Amino acid sequence: MGRIVVITTGGTIAARPRGHGHASAAPGREVVAAVDIPPAVQVEVLDLCVLDSPLITTAHQVRLLHTIHDLFARRDVEGIVVTHGTDTLEETALLADLHHHDRRPVVFTGAQRPPGEERPDGPGNLRDALLTASAVSGVGTLVVFGGKIYPARDTVKSHTLALDAFAHPAGPVGEVRADTVLLHARPVRPSPLPTPSWTLPRRPLRVDMVMHHCDADPALLRAAVEEGAQGVVLVATGAGNATPRFAEAVAEATGRGVLVALTTRVPGGPVAELYTNGGAVDLVRSGAVPAGTLRAGQTRAAVLAALLATDEPGERARLLHRATASSAPLAA
Repeated sequence: MGRIVVITTGGTIAARPRGHGHASAAPGREVVAAVDIPPAVQVEVLDLCVLDSPLITTAHQVRLLHTIHDLFARRDVEGIVVTHGTDTLEETALLADLHHHDRRPVVFTGAQRPPGEERPDGPGNLRDALLTASAVSGVGTLVVFGGKIYPARDTVKSHTLALDAFAHPAGPVGEVRADTVLLHARPVRPSPLPTPSWTLPRRPLRVDMVMHHCDADPALLRAAVEEGAQGVVLVATGAGNATPRFAEAVAEATGRGVLVALTTRVPGGPVAELYTNGGAVDLVRSGAVPAGTLRAGQTRAAVLAALLATDEPGERARLLHRATASSAPLAA
């Protein structure tokens, strides 16, 4: 019988009524108690925090990375499931995947409907995650939601309210049907980064996001740098385009050792060096690292991973290139 450790962090799956809405409140034992646990799975519960996911910080994410690392030092652990709020799940899941160095899986899941509402989806999602964690290996970090299995990389929340809340450009790599886990493809992943130090800088790592739009100027990008941002994600238009003034601001930022990543606000497709006059050609020449197919939240997680790995600006840029290199699921 495999032991699956469920690390709980809060989110809708742990929500309770509060005032006119809901907020995370339930400990892990209550979350797991609502699940019809598969008979072949032995569950251990570990509470990391009880937070709505917009409140998750770098400190929580680093603590999660170390918890995962410590659990995989145990031979009796077959896999790990992380329950997490859906709002920032894609960010924490990618960060975990970038540091995942074990053949045993880490599976993220959560809920769109809180307990107490009609047909809450959390118990079913958690059961599917437990089944997946006990059945697969060598796939890194996964997201299991609505009966579908996704690789952490490039999987984003695609709907604010729907139960089928997540999507990947290439579709799911598998699905859970009743008690059967079907894996159709295996994710291709870059080599993992080392587990970051427990010791975070005295000043919290600041990674800001700035979006380009009609009439946009680089004032917010420059303000982020002046406020001490060590990393900035430029969410550009099209295939990664802005204006010559943004290219100048990116050059200024990277010249000061700030790590700048370039992504796009377009839902699908990679960043591509096609246009000059402030386009991706100029932004990359100014020092921005193209984020491939990663979107804003996951690009920020990749920047954070590079910042956690080293203090040397050139090495940070190299690691960010490695973390953002485009990849697609590999057919099984």
